[in-house]
Amino acid sequence: MKKKYGLIGYPLTHSFSKQFFTEKFEKEKVDATYENFEIEDISWFPDVVRNNPELIGLNVTIPYKQLIINFLNELDKAADDVGAVNTIKIKRIGERIHLKGFNTDTWGFEASLKPLLKKYHDKALILGTGGASKAIKYVLNKLGIDFISASIEELQKKEIRYEDIGKKILEERLLIINATPLGTYPKVETFPPIPYKFLTGKHLLFDLVYNPEVTQFMKKGKEKGAVVKNGFEMLVQQALKSYEIWNA
Repeated sequence: MKKKYGLIGYPLTHSFSKQFFTEKFEKEKVDATYENFEIEDISWFPDVVRNNPELIGLNVTIPYKQLIINFLNELDKAADDVGAVNTIKIKRIGERIHLKGFNTDTWGFEASLKPLLKKYHDKALILGTGGASKAIKYVLNKLGIDFISASIEELQKKEIRYEDIGKKILEERLLIINATPLGTYPKVETFPPIPYKFLTGKHLLFDLVYNPEVTQFMKKGKEKGAVVKNGFEMLVQQALKSYEIWNA
């Protein structure tokens, strides 16, 4: 039986995963397919697994990375700590189906960020407190990097308002991570509201956005001599890690 992998989410207008894996399978002559399963409601998920007996692995995207947990038999440590799943390994033993959730965003982010870190990147400012920031916090904790997050919601522990980000905060927090969708195509003119004039050549700006290749956030950092990176490599690394998990 031909192996099948896929992606669940809603909406799935353009999918990096489908294109990435389809090209990978063609190039490496792997006899497998990758399908998008656009489900309007998470309650449809069991049907996807049941109706596709050849399905052995799934990626999970917005808005189901947290909701999916209720449907799984087991979580790996990173997924459990982060509280979000973006990869599912499907094991079928006779009639029984065992679903294990993983979070490979943590792997992708760490692999992409680590080579750029200098000793003085020991304090970070995370822009945004949504789902994407959870994997970021997990990795920063693991690397021993202190962080605070900028939020537009009601403030939780270790969170500040954007209007409170001034010279002092940017002077001590030389790693800045954009975990918001600001700047994503088609709204390429948008960017997180921070005082970019206080950025320096010591700053490292990491943008989880990968389309466009250079966001306004990155551009403004570059103008001040900062090192900048987008989220494309993180995306590729998390995809490769998913594939490794499915076939381990």
